[in-house]
Amino acid sequence: MTTQPSVLRADARRNRERILEAAVRAFAEKGADVPIDTIAKAAGVGSATLYRHFPTREALVEAAYRNELARVCDSAAELLAEHPPDRALRQWMDRFIDYLAAKEGMADALRAAVASGADPFAETLDKLSAAIDSLLRAGAGAGLLRADVDPFDVGLSLAGVALITSSPAQQERSGRLLDLILDGLRYGTDG
Repeated sequence: MTTQPSVLRADARRNRERILEAAVRAFAEKGADVPIDTIAKAAGVGSATLYRHFPTREALVEAAYRNELARVCDSAAELLAEHPPDRALRQWMDRFIDYLAAKEGMADALRAAVASGADPFAETLDKLSAAIDSLLRAGAGAGLLRADVDPFDVGLSLAGVALITSSPAQQERSGRLLDLILDGLRYGTDG
């Protein structure tokens, strides 16, 4: 069994990121059975480079999904560093909707990975709840958001918005619904 070094060279790290981005797009646009060579070509790398990072299709699917999850979760801290907590939360909500769209686009590939024994969703709820909780706590601490909200409830509300606005005809409604959720989170504050 080959193990990857814990720290990748800069060029290897860039290749890995390009592969993951290309994989998310390819699985979303072309389905679970998209040829690996197509993903490698879209990433600008050879198939051998792709297989060096991801020895199986399932490993690629799992890593692509986890990468999308990490992006949305990590963006909470980045947004809080740049914006007031309520604005950071609202911007994070948009990113969460984008993450769910990417996940939906990869649904067939993720189902195939799960069927083969992979568990890409093992830490999903914990990581998402932690990201939402950090945004809510910062907002409550700043007196901008309610302090009595369960992060899981917010996540379910956002998932509901994503579900009902996933069709192109309904996407404009997404922003309005997210604004309503944020307004509800402000209830009882002076914000």
